[in-house]
Amino acid sequence: MIEVAKRLQTVEEYYFSKKLREVAALAASGKPIISLGIGSPDLPPPPKVLEAISESFTHPNAHKYQSYQGLPELREAMATFYKTQFAVELNPASEILPLMGSKEGIMHISMAFLNEGDAVLIPNPGYPTYQSVTNLVGAKGVFYNLDAENNWMPDFEALEKSDLTKVKLMWVNYPHMPTGAKPTETVFEDLVAFGKRHNILIINDNPYSFILNDAPKSLLAVEGAKDVCLELNSLSKTFNMSGWRVGMVMGSAEHINHILKVKSNMDSGMFFGIQKGAIEALHCADSWYSELNKVYEERRKLVWELADALDCTYDKNASGLFIWAKLPEGVKSEAFIDKILIEKNIFITPGTVFGTQGEGYIRFSLCATSEAIKETIARVK
Repeated sequence: MIEVAKRLQTVEEYYFSKKLREVAALAASGKPIISLGIGSPDLPPPPKVLEAISESFTHPNAHKYQSYQGLPELREAMATFYKTQFAVELNPASEILPLMGSKEGIMHISMAFLNEGDAVLIPNPGYPTYQSVTNLVGAKGVFYNLDAENNWMPDFEALEKSDLTKVKLMWVNYPHMPTGAKPTETVFEDLVAFGKRHNILIINDNPYSFILNDAPKSLLAVEGAKDVCLELNSLSKTFNMSGWRVGMVMGSAEHINHILKVKSNMDSGMFFGIQKGAIEALHCADSWYSELNKVYEERRKLVWELADALDCTYDKNASGLFIWAKLPEGVKSEAFIDKILIEKNIFITPGTVFGTQGEGYIRFSLCATSEAIKETIARVK
């Protein structure tokens, strides 16, 4: 019997990897399952993106190994996108690294900067991958609690009172997943100051800026942010390209070079055609975002109706691809979603997937048609 690496004892299979098998098995048995669980966009990418990848197949470089740093014109498009949308100046040659999805970047960044025994500040609730990757590289996750009373923003007073001597890295995620909380006017400035005070690398995971949000923001727009900050972004949600795996990490040339050392030893560049499609996506006119959000606005209103039918409360000012809803007092998240799954054939994500602060909450995805959401409302009522 060959023993597995000890690092695998620190993590479990990703929740959605397991749960979606269960949901698929129910569907295969004939159950009319409607999934409002995972944030996988069901809408198509912009038409010109599909045209670009189709046209790329006959290019002489299409089937060759690609640069670890991506096509120069892709990095140029990313830089232009950040300048236009966030007023952030980036050097495309040295301050941007394309990724095969931003999830890949979480591992690359952790491997580049963390040693065994280093501490990492992780939001609770927050994206589970921050904790699992921290465990896999032998570092220690230190949760900082977020709550509705503070609009799901970090409590800097509490953080300053904690032991930060071993903290090397801090994950933040605004607009926030799973709650949809938008960054306040001052939180990014506070994060940069906090990072500089304690020599902590702050990483903002920023894939939801353009979904139901009129004021996209970047951590890198703060003066001096590149000294202690990185930002991850992705085309998955903004351009309906989750399966294409296109992301990017941005920051100072020094920080990006460290990440490149890891990435270049783990994979090759992404497929030529996907890069060509990504370039077209990044050049989309503002009308793309407004048309996309019209669809999500309609779906969000229906999910609010569904949440009302389930006696849940929610924040109508939240943004992003999900609705974060508070269950009636005393109702447990996982017991509730299992009951709904079995009795109503509806899959919703329990808040506990995202940490202990998610107990008593559930998360609805907007990645289902209006007709499907109306059907869930009918089943519940």
